[in-house]
Amino acid sequence: MGSSSHQKGRMRTKKPLGIQLFECVRRSPISFRSCQALVLVLTFLSYASYHATRKTTSIVKSVLDPKTNLGILHWPSHLYLQNLKGAENNTTLSSGWAPFNAKDGTALLGEIDLAFLGVYAIGMFFAGHLGDRVDLRILLTIGMIGTGLFTAAFGAGYWFNIHSFYYFLGMQMMAGLFQSSGWPSVVAVVGNWFGKSKRGLIMGIWNAHTSVGNISGSLIAAAMLKYGWSWSFAVPGIMIALVGLTVFLFLPVSPDVIGIQEDLHLKDSEKTDMDTPLLERRSEAKDKAVGFIEAWRIPGVAPFALCLFFCKLVAYTFLYWLPFYISHTAIGGQYLSDSSAGVLSTLFDVGGVVGGILAGHISDHLDARALTAASFTFSAIPALFFYRIYGSVSLTWNIALMFITGMLVNGPYALITTAVSADLGTHSSLNGNSRALATVTAIIDGTGSIGAAVGPLLTGYISSRSWSAVFTMLMASALVAGLLLTRLVVAEVVAKMESRRAPAPAASDLPVSTATMDEP
Repeated sequence: MGSSSHQKGRMRTKKPLGIQLFECVRRSPISFRSCQALVLVLTFLSYASYHATRKTTSIVKSVLDPKTNLGILHWPSHLYLQNLKGAENNTTLSSGWAPFNAKDGTALLGEIDLAFLGVYAIGMFFAGHLGDRVDLRILLTIGMIGTGLFTAAFGAGYWFNIHSFYYFLGMQMMAGLFQSSGWPSVVAVVGNWFGKSKRGLIMGIWNAHTSVGNISGSLIAAAMLKYGWSWSFAVPGIMIALVGLTVFLFLPVSPDVIGIQEDLHLKDSEKTDMDTPLLERRSEAKDKAVGFIEAWRIPGVAPFALCLFFCKLVAYTFLYWLPFYISHTAIGGQYLSDSSAGVLSTLFDVGGVVGGILAGHISDHLDARALTAASFTFSAIPALFFYRIYGSVSLTWNIALMFITGMLVNGPYALITTAVSADLGTHSSLNGNSRALATVTAIIDGTGSIGAAVGPLLTGYISSRSWSAVFTMLMASALVAGLLLTRLVVAEVVAKMESRRAPAPAASDLPVSTATMDEP
């Protein structure tokens, strides 16, 4: 009895202040369904704000480094004859901002991206390990407020007339460190509240926060350029800090933290797989946090993590360089302004929203995560080729091809970072351990983030010689990403064929995707 009272006291101290106030005003406890809705909204806004601050750099790049760094080696050359006189009138050709307006400015911007994403990738491994051991609400709040502070500090370089490369490098590294706490935290929180059925579709829709953040970040940064590029960093920085404060006040990280038992809210007939918690708490022994090496050994983690390395290499190259590429490429014989290029680039993310939902729905329907992800990555190869060849023919062609490319590039990226991570974080080999999801998520997305750092860095160097070479690199990366899933795809197809041959499914039969991931 005393132990139970002590446990309730602990839960009360951990309950967010905003929820305590809400319950005090209503004079009744908050419902389980209300908490689920609150978790979805807050985690969606949280990671959307992370991506909004991350997208800012790509919008401001062409202001910091206004040189026309196109690389005139195209395939075929007669389709890409540049109007050099029109380039002289391009609104991006201003004085720029030292040190990025120097001859090696494009390479310096690539190094800034590498610094951010490199620290982000390294921090991700530690953040996931930490996330399974501390209050996720506090970890997420600190990450968001810290991200806002250092994002705004980068923009403050304009106000204080700072031209030191190492100042901007340091601000981006610190921002990357604080951002690394975001993804493992939000996936773990959502995993605590939602069930397994239709996970691909649900998380595909929820994962639209990535594209929504990219779109809103692009629009805000582009709109703020007329007031000075510093405001393109300051406004998203303030916004994420405010969302972080809201998270601190209202985010319930799990049902037990606020004293809600989901089983009390469900009839026996409703206790289906849909309402089964992702993280089943079976015993104290099984609630021990999973080690880093142990998480790597979970079947399926390594191939999906390596696949995500190349998927994010492609996706983040577009994230950081697409507005720059658009503003420095003649579309229908005309160059777009920095702000117009930023707005146009959001269509890539609109395609990403559709791709994430579509990939999740297809993977649920087929019960084959690897097959779905591989199909999208292989299909992205011709999409990338056609966008490079025909994207500059006209604005209409550019919009259509950009949308399709965004759908095929972001589809597997969204699927692996959400549904696949949740599947593997609750893998049968863990025997119900409830404290592996953040670690597994961090391993998969952390490995992917290394690719996200490599892609923009290589693009900074390669694009100064030829954008065609950049697209060749992206197509090769998509090919490797698909090939890395070959063994899992074959296993899924074989399991699916065997299940169809069987006269009647046995009670012990496993779904295809589960059987695939259970292979040693």
